[in-house]
Amino acid sequence: MNEQQYLNMLQTVLQHGHHKNDRTNTGTISLFGYQLRFDLQDSFPLLTTKKVPFSLIKSELIWFLRGDTNIRFLLKHNNHIWDEWAFENYVKSAAYQGPDMTDFGQRSLQDPIFAQQYYEQKKLFCERILADDDFAVQYGDLGEVYGKQWRKWPTANQPIDQIADVIEQIKTNPNSRRLIISAWNPGELAQMALPPCHTLFQFYVNDGTLSCQLYQRSADMFLGVPFNIASYALLTQLIAKVTNLKVGEFIHTFGDAHIYQNHVEQVKLQLQRPLLSGPQLWLDPQITSLDNLQMEQIKVNNYHYAPAIKAPVAV
Repeated sequence: MNEQQYLNMLQTVLQHGHHKNDRTNTGTISLFGYQLRFDLQDSFPLLTTKKVPFSLIKSELIWFLRGDTNIRFLLKHNNHIWDEWAFENYVKSAAYQGPDMTDFGQRSLQDPIFAQQYYEQKKLFCERILADDDFAVQYGDLGEVYGKQWRKWPTANQPIDQIADVIEQIKTNPNSRRLIISAWNPGELAQMALPPCHTLFQFYVNDGTLSCQLYQRSADMFLGVPFNIASYALLTQLIAKVTNLKVGEFIHTFGDAHIYQNHVEQVKLQLQRPLLSGPQLWLDPQITSLDNLQMEQIKVNNYHYAPAIKAPVAV
């Protein structure tokens, strides 16, 4: 089964990983270099040993494909997975007048007083992003992150739409070894709220079948990677659909694969759970382009899962 590979990787990181400090000062158990392969003709690779909210995965992917970099679109779809980074930028600005949050990275949400203040202020921030156009423009934007690089990679002349270019190449030159999209733009890293973790992906066409390989430089194995697996599996399915190809494999190659120290008990709990049968992906037959995708055009059917397991996000 597709999911067993991921669980085996969690166990390998726990058993053979190195204890390392990190940017967030949370601490990790880290392993460098690993690869998973998912047969997309099998069930869709959405974890069953804990609930993974598919609505967040598809709204984030649609956000990327729109070339959007402002969290307002995500908030309109009740998606809060990028809030922390926009909120962090806001509390560092002169406009912020609430309780001191500037040393969030050194203060723990385990402190109930600080946690209450943090979540109250973040809730107010998100409400204002939705209600105030000017505020959203100023404080909702994350800089030159994924969507910008995928759809509007800057050049001295016109920006490059990498997604559109790759789709055209798949249709006209499927044997190309240059079917590559990069989010890692060294010239704009300083302008990103978070430099891209999933940095580069390549497509491969063989015998009418489309496969995709992702290189992920930094991988939060418990919280982030289940999203990444499902997101790129979905992206591969969508591009196969608009290029009239069958779907093949999603290959996930990792650089620094890590389990945060404050996720270890959650990982151990997940590893004790039995696997369930995986869901099936449904795509609207009317989809012919990746532009203007709607949430209701993408669904998973027969998704059975164990309860969600909560864990803090390292910012």
